[in-house]
Amino acid sequence: MLTQEQIAANRATLQELRIEHHDLGQVIDHLMQNPPPDDLLVRRLKKRKLLLKDRIALLEHLSEPEDRA
Repeated sequence: MLTQEQIAANRATLQELRIEHHDLGQVIDHLMQNPPPDDLLVRRLKKRKLLLKDRIALLEHLSEPEDRA
C-alpha cells in the first residue's frame, strides 16, 4: 500500500512525464512537417516517447486503488 507521500510523488512524476510525452509529440510532428527530417533524431525521439508512455502506464497502474473483493 502506498503512503500519501508516495501517491503525491507519483502524481507529480506522472504530470511531468505527460508534459514531456506531449512535448516530444510536438517536436516529432514539427520535424516531420519540415523536411528533410533527421531520421535518426526522429527515431530516437519516438523511442523516448514510447518509453515515457510505458512509464506513465506503469505509474497510473501503481496509483490505482487495489481491488478488495
